[in-house]
Amino acid sequence: MPYLPAWFQSVHHDGSDAFVSNPYPRLGDTVQIRLRTGLDAPIRRIFVRTEPDGEQAITPMTPDGAAPPARWWQAELPIDQPLVHYRFLLEADDGLWWLNAAGPGDFDPLDGADFKLLADYDAPTWLHSSVFYQIFPDRFANGDPSNDPQPHEYEYRGYGPQTFPWGTLPPDDYPFPLVFFGGDLQGIAQHLDYVEQLGVNALYLNPVFTAPSNHKYDVIDYQHVDPHFGGDEALVALRQALDGRGMRYLLDIVPNHCGYWHPWFQTARADAAAPEAAFFTFSEHPEKYAAWLGVWTLPKLNYTSAELRRRVYGADDAVFRRWLQAPFAADGWRVDVANMLGRQGANQLGVEVARGIRQAVKQARADAYLLGENFFDASAQLQGDQFDGVMNYGGFTRPLRHWLQGFSQGAWGMSERITSAHPYPTEALVAGWQSRLAAIPWAVALQQFNLLASHDTERIQTQVKGNEALHRLAAAVLLTFPGVPSLYYGDEIGLSDRAELGSRGCMVWDERRWNRELLDFYRTLISLRRRSAALQRGGFQILAAEPDSFVFQRAAEAERVLVLAHRGQQPRPAGPLPVAHGGIPDGTRFVELWSGAEATVAHGALPLPEQPQGVTVWMSVTSNE
Repeated sequence: MPYLPAWFQSVHHDGSDAFVSNPYPRLGDTVQIRLRTGLDAPIRRIFVRTEPDGEQAITPMTPDGAAPPARWWQAELPIDQPLVHYRFLLEADDGLWWLNAAGPGDFDPLDGADFKLLADYDAPTWLHSSVFYQIFPDRFANGDPSNDPQPHEYEYRGYGPQTFPWGTLPPDDYPFPLVFFGGDLQGIAQHLDYVEQLGVNALYLNPVFTAPSNHKYDVIDYQHVDPHFGGDEALVALRQALDGRGMRYLLDIVPNHCGYWHPWFQTARADAAAPEAAFFTFSEHPEKYAAWLGVWTLPKLNYTSAELRRRVYGADDAVFRRWLQAPFAADGWRVDVANMLGRQGANQLGVEVARGIRQAVKQARADAYLLGENFFDASAQLQGDQFDGVMNYGGFTRPLRHWLQGFSQGAWGMSERITSAHPYPTEALVAGWQSRLAAIPWAVALQQFNLLASHDTERIQTQVKGNEALHRLAAAVLLTFPGVPSLYYGDEIGLSDRAELGSRGCMVWDERRWNRELLDFYRTLISLRRRSAALQRGGFQILAAEPDSFVFQRAAEAERVLVLAHRGQQPRPAGPLPVAHGGIPDGTRFVELWSGAEATVAHGALPLPEQPQGVTVWMSVTSNE
């Protein structure tokens, strides 16, 4: 990092309403953008740098009022192209300084981390008030034992599917994909009271289409819900039950590959001249073919085939369109391994396929949520023309996990993990978050699918080795960070990974085994999230990054929320937290969410009590409250 003067801490801009008059402009509009600086910052002039049609433009900003501790500047920004990006150049007594979405610097940065505005972008704004709950259907609840998988129904390597008693452990040698517990869509519908009382208002279901495994990422029929989950009728009934509660749901789809026993693949193997043969890549027909990460049961789909594109998303009755329409009326899709979709050696069709899927989805349902799975850098897919958001492992989950657990990195086919003996620096956490936010438009950042755990990762309780203070810290950060929060079923009652099942253990319905205090903690946070404009759409600013602590602010209109997270075993000492650089004036009163403790800003700082390991959430209150 370059040397930065102390006053630069007070310089802030983000894509929220306080800084952008219309975060969702139409082409041809003019938007007012604002920049906040410290009242005493030695600034002479500020300019906005844009790039209309590839040429550089520099526009001076004008003062727009001042009140301790902040001064405001404003400029008009023409929305003259689909993606408008901009950054600021500040002329001060001590030199020239740049500010883009990645942060400040003393050199002219590249365009990729500029602030960004999308024109004519129709966001699914219902996401702002949504809190998701991810359910792995076979492990949530058995609503109809009559549809449980039975050993005689089919065979896989000498084994048949086996339904084990709920919550038990299967034999060590039983094939993992054939271990069932009987969970189904009826079971989900029967427990919607619990889900609603938790406070969540949207479900993300792992795949429900017909497949021989418990996870169903080896789909053999995109046209029907698996009979062991209750069939199509059960999904219709679930949709109706959700409607009665004002709740939404996402389906999970696997367009990158299908199952070995899918009729498309079996036809392709039987006849090299069949149209379906072009859906796959055979090096030696019929036995050698491209498969997802070499897994033979998951042949990879080849999108050089126009007919495949037509069936998956192009035709009026294509898979991506059909399930968004009545009677199923899903509210969107989660797309499995979206980072690999349409990509195969010399054929790199990922952008074309993703854009085609987006067009199909939005034509079928304009407000549908198109969510991709991507563990890595998804910024190229998040510029408004492909996905509405991704499962935000790279931009939220992994940096926080490193900070709580220590750095750990592996890769497919790698037998060891790369780890560090040193604590992950708070500065690295903050830089990781900020870099991912900077790479995408703010409108898209508010749609990122944030999570602590999923069916593909350790549960949060396992990640923190049962440390409830750190579990609560992570949950609070999840539910206050920019984007759409998602809980993994059972995390709210303290479930941890189980031998042989990993994070895919059975939901516990015996309330005596629940962590009631943790459940109440989640309910309180979810309730705050769903009523707070600051947490749903407000700006984001890191106020402090200390060796074992960080503080960030979410702000909207007259509402501010401060989140203080502390990982250290020794308490963070009591003392004043500087907040003037966050534009927070003296006299602003805050109350802590759980303890009810109060503190008032004085001399540019908020006096905070000692902070033990864990988290506190401070909310501004008006004088008449």
